[in-house]
Amino acid sequence: MMSTPEIAPLVRNILHNCSITDAKHAGLYSVCGLAMRLRDLYKWENRLPPWEEKNSAEIIEWIGDKEQLWDDLTEEDFVPLPINGSSFGPFDTQAVNARLEPQGYFYGAGYAYQLKPTFFLARIESKETIEGCTVYSLGQELARDLLTIPALAQDECILLRQDAGRMFLWDQMFYIKKSGRPALQFALECCGLSDQTSQTLRNNLDTLYAAQRDTYIYHEIGEIQDTVFDTEIWREVIAAFPHSPVELLTRSVKDLLADTGIFGTLPHIIRNRQAVSLGLYVAFFDGLVRELFPELRPAFSKFQKDGNWQIIKDVVSVGNHTARKSAQTIMDLFCEGRRKNNLQWARDEIERALLPS
Repeated sequence: MMSTPEIAPLVRNILHNCSITDAKHAGLYSVCGLAMRLRDLYKWENRLPPWEEKNSAEIIEWIGDKEQLWDDLTEEDFVPLPINGSSFGPFDTQAVNARLEPQGYFYGAGYAYQLKPTFFLARIESKETIEGCTVYSLGQELARDLLTIPALAQDECILLRQDAGRMFLWDQMFYIKKSGRPALQFALECCGLSDQTSQTLRNNLDTLYAAQRDTYIYHEIGEIQDTVFDTEIWREVIAAFPHSPVELLTRSVKDLLADTGIFGTLPHIIRNRQAVSLGLYVAFFDGLVRELFPELRPAFSKFQKDGNWQIIKDVVSVGNHTARKSAQTIMDLFCEGRRKNNLQWARDEIERALLPS
């Protein structure tokens, strides 16, 4: 493994790029959304567990310093990454990891929601093959930006960010909506836990994360294996309509395909009768995906009464059918708009066809 002096210049430049992307894209978030992301970044920088909260004055001072740094970086370009005397572009992940993986590190770079560039560097804990996909379980993160992403696909591999995943899960449980609490209670009871207090969640975070681990992995496997939503068209739609309801819709349809497809999250949960994972999935099931697939929660309520997995299997087929139809509609309308040389028409028609009025 590379020594601290050897890896320090690389970490410094990745952190610099993280600050640049955060500076340029902080305005994408609502005040509440940015506050949540800053809160996670503060905890990571100070090596705090997900549940620990510091004095408000201390955090406010840190945010002020962060905003001042961002003000100085909004016009800067990303810097190259130095490794053993060579220099690499910040998105040249394959070349970078060819040099880092033998040393026990893995570098992540790509574009997240609203096309925000995102970067991180972590230690490799393990590497395995699941459903034909290479899965890296990553441990301590040496660099990261605002985004707390539990897992992602990169270069046909799946990266499980375990530090980020625990923080992501904690936030989901701690700030869960009232509508998700019954499903969370079901998941906790399946683990032998009786309540949703902060102390209970804190003491059992590792147990609950273990139940979520497959959910994160199989969502990414579902995305990689999906053949319904043409990957190139999907990317074109995302690029054509950034920061728009159509981008959110398109990503949500892709997520639903990943979770309901044969290799995806819910079929895996059903095959393995993972009741805890199912409860957590339904507890956090929200947003536009829930609008696309309203049948799931009523089916789960029935499942809670008799434990009949066929109910869940049947409703997942309904969700997959909806996702397939929605993906086809988006592709058809986008391609028609491209033929018309009128992408605004495509955007309007996609919204009219698929978004709730």
